[in-house]
Amino acid sequence: MAATHAAHAPLPRSAAGPFNPWLIAVIVSIATFMEVLDTTIANVALRHIAGGLGASLDQSTYITTSYLVSNAIVLPISGWLANVIGRKRFYMICVLLFTVSSVACGFATSLPMMIVFRVFQGLGGGGLAPVEQSIFADTFTPEKRAMAFALYGFTVVTAPAIGPMLGGWITENYSWHWVFLINLPVGIVSLVLTWMFVSDSKLVQQERRALLDKGLRIDYLGFFLVAAGFGSLQIVLDKFEREDGFSSNFICTFTAIAGVALVALVIRELTTAQPIVNLRLFKSRAFAISCSVMFAFGFIINSTTQILPQFTQELLGYDATNAGLTLGLGGLVTLFIMPIAGVVTGRLFQPKWLVMMSLAGTGFALLHTAGLDLNIGFWDVSLSRLYQVIWLPFLFIPLSTVQFIGIPPKENNNASALINMMRNLGGSFGVSLVTTQLAWREQFHHARLAEHITPYNGFVSSLGSIASTVEQQASVMSYLDVFIVLGVISLVLCPICFLLPKLPKGAQVNAH
Repeated sequence: MAATHAAHAPLPRSAAGPFNPWLIAVIVSIATFMEVLDTTIANVALRHIAGGLGASLDQSTYITTSYLVSNAIVLPISGWLANVIGRKRFYMICVLLFTVSSVACGFATSLPMMIVFRVFQGLGGGGLAPVEQSIFADTFTPEKRAMAFALYGFTVVTAPAIGPMLGGWITENYSWHWVFLINLPVGIVSLVLTWMFVSDSKLVQQERRALLDKGLRIDYLGFFLVAAGFGSLQIVLDKFEREDGFSSNFICTFTAIAGVALVALVIRELTTAQPIVNLRLFKSRAFAISCSVMFAFGFIINSTTQILPQFTQELLGYDATNAGLTLGLGGLVTLFIMPIAGVVTGRLFQPKWLVMMSLAGTGFALLHTAGLDLNIGFWDVSLSRLYQVIWLPFLFIPLSTVQFIGIPPKENNNASALINMMRNLGGSFGVSLVTTQLAWREQFHHARLAEHITPYNGFVSSLGSIASTVEQQASVMSYLDVFIVLGVISLVLCPICFLLPKLPKGAQVNAH
């Protein structure tokens, strides 16, 4: 097997060994892309899955919740697990678990079976993105890191845009089983290539042995608090609107559990000698700000990816395939912009200015989307989405590049786990908030519009058409309100970018 050698000696913590780092970057991106893509595909196919398993649509939401809960639990501890088990070994375990669980989901015959397999699928999927990001940080020098994260950005920005489109096509032309079964060949390819080409460097292996030799004390209390805290929080976010918010004892109970567990987790992890979640990393200004903006990134991209196809299906009458296609143009253009963002980051512009530009551009694009109405066509919706996501590469790549400033290289696994946890939490908060706001604002507008309906209004011909018109207009106005809120959030965050540090040109960001 011929080895492609890099022009320079590999970095001490590089996962490339004798091979070209770009080959390794492509290999470790395969499984992460599969996991992110599969999450959005499964959401689109939920109605079909419920029908196939004989479950109601309300019951089928546990198919999504079970995955999100297990994913949320493993994300914050994935850095610790990679350090203890070994990065390559942990990554392969995650790929194997995700792939086998995907196949099991495809053959599930009942809702309880599906939920159990989705839990294991979430556990496997949760460790993929943090390990990939850690490998990129260790394998590429800072001056090349921006281009490397352009490839990583492809997985987390483009996959959610492709997922709804692909999911709609698969479910309408084949069956929901293939939503999960298509992961089998991808998982096998990922496992084989990872085993053949990816490696743990001698330094990484020495650090693992040193960690084990000094006596590894497993923080069982930390594990419990992570599971209770993040698991309960994810349940609250996923079920908040369906369970009628804080008027529900169910929501109040899990909110209390999440609050107590997460506060206790912070105290525990800051006082124990061997924390499974290294919260001390937030002492780095660059890392703390990056996590905050990454939370907002997940918040905006996930919520808009959720509500735009929902808008077209509920109010414009699109089927699942066409609703997914409205996201396709944005995803395609983003694919071409990613390398551009990678080239200009640190070379032509400092990350802080690119991130600020991206937040401002996204904010104004969302405010523009708030001007949509029921007379728009397919391309109007698609261009609206394009205006939103065309800025995201200039946020994600600079942020991924600058976040490691001030972080010791041996903590890259933990840093990657926390940054991905913040992105996922942002996405969960975003979807929960916009879903709740849609319901609340629709009720508000419905009441306001109904106040102006009298027997003397001549623009409708019957009580039935009155009710239909009011309901439709209230629904439209609620969507537009949500786009305004998201746009304002994006604009308000712009000043925080001034606090991001400069990226040193031609110098290594953290010492190796």
